[in-house]
Amino acid sequence: MAHPEEADSASINKREGGVVLAEYASWLTEQPLSTRTREAYLAAVSAFVAWLEQRDAGQGDALVAPRARDLAARDYKRHMKVARGLSPASVNQALAGMDNLFRFLGLGAAIVRREELPRSAPRALDDAQRRLLLQAAEESTPRDRAIVALLLFTGLRLSEAAALRVADVRISARKGLVVVRSGKGDAYREVELNALVRAMLDEWIADRTKIAPDGETSFFVSRTGSALSSRSIDLAVRRVAGRAGLQLSAHVLRHTFVTGLVRAGNDVVLVAELAGHRRLETTRRYSLPSKADRQKAVADLEIEF
Repeated sequence: MAHPEEADSASINKREGGVVLAEYASWLTEQPLSTRTREAYLAAVSAFVAWLEQRDAGQGDALVAPRARDLAARDYKRHMKVARGLSPASVNQALAGMDNLFRFLGLGAAIVRREELPRSAPRALDDAQRRLLLQAAEESTPRDRAIVALLLFTGLRLSEAAALRVADVRISARKGLVVVRSGKGDAYREVELNALVRAMLDEWIADRTKIAPDGETSFFVSRTGSALSSRSIDLAVRRVAGRAGLQLSAHVLRHTFVTGLVRAGNDVVLVAELAGHRRLETTRRYSLPSKADRQKAVADLEIEF
């Protein structure tokens, strides 16, 4: 049975933790964060405050004093790794939420080292998956077919595809290019179009003339003739991918484009230019081994005996 003084101390800690959590939750709703980030931060902070109230040292000064804050954060990091078995990414997400709490309390971020995340290339489709996607695109509408081909073979970002104007897509019998007038960082670039993309875009251009009203300059339009949003373009990709039995977002097609260029041995500066990367380090990420690469490397060590 707990000593009366211990019970009183636990009750005080619990009440103080509850008050802090309630005030933080109210403050969090006013911060310029996405709903998903708010939910992740609140979940992380709730778990941290509950742990503070239950640990042997009690809540102590962890929510008041910088030194106690740091020690508690380090102890909780070990708890997340060992007792809860969280992944490095989940631990870092929880630490980010805790830092947000400490900033709310006026303490500043805790001094605690983040977990190193495994370095891996972004997800990209392999050749078999690309074939499945293109086969599914053949059975789709001319517009969705054009969207998939354009993103897969030019690596445009969703926002860049949505911002395309008719004048930005230039196609002739033997060549073609797409103009990105304001990419990331407001950068201009041009990306050449291969024969397959040109054929699919030509088909959409012919279909578009029957749909788009006079004066509409957006290259991709809906069935009613209005400009497609980034979300609508992403949904079109997901729709085609679903027919192919694949789950992916439009961004995976960008990753596939850049990965293909890098693995084909193209100069990293050229790839960065085509992808619209401002930093070469961003492009070099695509030369990192993927999960499939690691699995193959280990599998290849097998011998018969």
